[in-house]
Amino acid sequence: MIGLIQRVSEASVRIKGALDGAVDGAAVNGAVHGDVVGAIGPGLLVLVCAEQGDTEAQADKFLAKLLKLRIFSDAQGKMNHSVQDLDGQGTVGGLLLVSQFTLAANVQGGNRPSFTQAAAPAEGRRLYDYLVAQARLAHPQVQTGQFAADMKVALVNDGPVTIPMRIAPKIVPAMTPAIDPVSMDS
Repeated sequence: MIGLIQRVSEASVRIKGALDGAVDGAAVNGAVHGDVVGAIGPGLLVLVCAEQGDTEAQADKFLAKLLKLRIFSDAQGKMNHSVQDLDGQGTVGGLLLVSQFTLAANVQGGNRPSFTQAAAPAEGRRLYDYLVAQARLAHPQVQTGQFAADMKVALVNDGPVTIPMRIAPKIVPAMTPAIDPVSMDS
């Protein structure tokens, strides 16, 4: 599972285009074209991609690492706090999870990226939905984008702090990622 983690002051996701035959003004999975489907104040915007070979185990490790990642500053300016305790006083930050299969892009073979290392759409949706469900059990402020929708993501990156993270599948398919995500297998 690949993630691009961004510390934000605020972030939101708006449905950009129609999906599944919907047109402007029509509902798509309960949301209307142009509606904000997820928004947070201070916290983490996380772009998420399930890879071939990923299972719930990778999603669980990804979430555990994400919730404990100390990338919020303490009073001395040192990154010492997690999204579960932004300020050391128990303030919980928002978590905005947005599916993005393009994180699995391989650009080594030419000018058009290959996305063959991304999980198949049905499996990607299943793992994304699992990650979201587990996040909602573990964290009180979870918002999401809409899987497979054409979205507009707006954010105010705080710092900026942007961190790639990858929890490798047990069986790692041959791949050369477009970015070199930090492997977090421990």
